[in-house]
Amino acid sequence: MVNRKTRIENALWGLFIADSLAMPAHWYYSRENIARDFNGGVKTYEAPLHPHPEAFMVGMSYLPDIEKANMLGRPYDILHEHSRFYKTSWAELEIKRTEREGEHGNAVAAEDERYHYHHGLGQGDNTLNAHLARVLLRSINKRGGYEAGAFLDEFIEHMTTPGVNKDPYAEVFLRRWFENYCAGDPVHACAQMQRDNWSIGSHGGMIRPMILSLLSQNAYQGIGMALEHQVLTHRSETIASGLAVCVPLLFELVNGVDAKLAFQASARQVHMAAIQGEDLFAQYRDHKGPGNIPDDKMWAYHMDLAGEPMNLSKLVKMGEQNVLRKEIGTVCYIEQGLPMMFFIAEHEDYNFERAVLLNVNAGGDNVNRGMPLGLMMGAASEKVPDRLKRGLSDYETLSSEISNFAEIAVSGQGVTTGFEAPSRRAKT
Repeated sequence: MVNRKTRIENALWGLFIADSLAMPAHWYYSRENIARDFNGGVKTYEAPLHPHPEAFMVGMSYLPDIEKANMLGRPYDILHEHSRFYKTSWAELEIKRTEREGEHGNAVAAEDERYHYHHGLGQGDNTLNAHLARVLLRSINKRGGYEAGAFLDEFIEHMTTPGVNKDPYAEVFLRRWFENYCAGDPVHACAQMQRDNWSIGSHGGMIRPMILSLLSQNAYQGIGMALEHQVLTHRSETIASGLAVCVPLLFELVNGVDAKLAFQASARQVHMAAIQGEDLFAQYRDHKGPGNIPDDKMWAYHMDLAGEPMNLSKLVKMGEQNVLRKEIGTVCYIEQGLPMMFFIAEHEDYNFERAVLLNVNAGGDNVNRGMPLGLMMGAASEKVPDRLKRGLSDYETLSSEISNFAEIAVSGQGVTTGFEAPSRRAKT
């Protein structure tokens, strides 16, 4: 008999394990570089190396209106000790970008100043997006259920409190969210639209909504809760499409449906992007970085899909060397990453550890692609390796957070118990 509480716990362990394993190889587009830097490939928890050969974090922008933020009494600094890596509205960028990287075409710093996106994290540490998932877990555990306003308060506190976040990499959704917050937008409406910034439609937008959906007792309600939470930080059509497929799949896995049958049925709902893999990378290089691709063309790359659903068995027969990056892009977007999650799961015959490690060594946005994959592969598993759990640097506290959330989820009370009247946020 399937123990739903155990499956939920395994799903969450899968998320944090997949994130930490992937962290050192995050945003390596070249699989050859991963093999070179990590002795044939990542096999266990590693610390990030310096320099990162392909890093273009240095010089990313965060430009809040400081005067307006101060007038509103809203904290603006989400970078703290990591601000030296960014172009900000309060300081000049000290590290210059003088070269252009060959894999993705973006401007980069000199090799010795290509700081890893997660510079300073250690073996077994989790990234910022995983810690924001923990903010959600703690918010739910504190109240016995979910309350959106409370989560947003705790999200803001986590990001604006010095010394809390060790991870230098603040994704674009975070930087645009806080720019809108500093401009005076209501807290529930600070999320940037994918139509205005194409990178909003990335895998990271699936993580917390998929976790939250597990408070529901059925996928019907779970999809609704996931989408409601998604728009707090990511207003994206493609993320919503991914959640519509992955939330029901997650429920089937938690409830013990055979993983192979469940994944294959769900894959038949997924349509791959019309431009994929190496063809997409070629467009990046031709335009000297994806930021130089005209908005209408970039939008078409996300929204122009193949007429037929993905053929999972055909992809697996092609083999990983012909699919990863070449056939399916390793970039951050749902229309590329969701097919890759399904391919990896099927290719590794639904073995948890093999699947999350293949995701790591596929490169690209393996961290944020890995967390939804880890959720699903953990949910499909009766047991997650104990050594992988204990290898996480905050194992004891994380174990308590996961167990408490799973108790609330199986109680059936987590959807309503945390409710608070919105009047408490009238002045926010």
